[in-house]
Parts: sequence; C-alpha cells; structure tokens
Amino acid sequence: MKKIMVINGPNLNMLGTREPGLYGRETLGEIEERMRESAVENGLALEFFQSNHEGELVDKVQSCQGRADAIIINAGALSHYSISLHDALLAVDLPVIEVHLSNIYRREDFRHQSLISATAVGGIFGFGKDSYLLALAAAIRLLHDDEE
Repeated sequence: MKKIMVINGPNLNMLGTREPGLYGRETLGEIEERMRESAVENGLALEFFQSNHEGELVDKVQSCQGRADAIIINAGALSHYSISLHDALLAVDLPVIEVHLSNIYRREDFRHQSLISATAVGGIFGFGKDSYLLALAAAIRLLHDDEE
C-alpha cells in the first residue's frame, strides 16, 4: 500500500483558535480526519506529524526515505527561511507537495518566498482547509501515474 507522509510545522497545532478569520475554525485533527477518509477511499495510507521545532521536522522528513512514497508539507513560517528543511526534502528524493491554508503571495512580502517550493512538484495555496484535500488529490494522482 502506498503511503503519504503529511508534515505540519510551527503553530499548525493551533488551527481552529489561531486567527480563525485567516486560517478557519477547523482544527488540524479535523483536517486530518477528512484526509484519512479520502485516503481510505483511494487505498492509501497516511501518517501525520506536527512539530513546532525545525530539527524534529528535518528528522521526520529524513525518516520518510524508504518509508513513504510522497510528502505533503505545510512548513508554516519555516517555508520562508529553513534551508535545513529544504535540504532534507531534496535529500529524500520523494515527490513533495507544498500546502498552505492562506495564499502566501497575497500576504506580507516576507511570505512571498518559499524555500520549500523549490523542492516541490507543486503547491496548493489559499483554499483554507480544502488546501489539504487538494494536495492529497494531487499526491494520489502522482502516485497512480507512477504505477502506470
């Protein structure tokens, strides 16, 4: 069974209460449950990980090598400056899909650059909680295309 690792960075554990006007009222757990339902329907396994610590995220990315078939990542603020996370994503040589709840290109200037984007096959931005489901649909498509 194909497996997708879903990695979330700093402050995403606060979804539902953190700036709900910007990020919505759905919790990370609720988003994960919606993703699980879709994964089951498509015969895929998902594993979820969230940390507020850059090194833990790097360790989790590295652990994907040989254990996952794709990575969906919302690195939060680390998207904009984490060279170590960028390098880890390149090192594992897996398809990466970057996801953000908000459209980072319509926000503050410092959010317009993502070091994660350079490692990703694509990105989903600005669709709120649905960003994750759209990223999962893209990952499913990538994995099924690889089987053909």
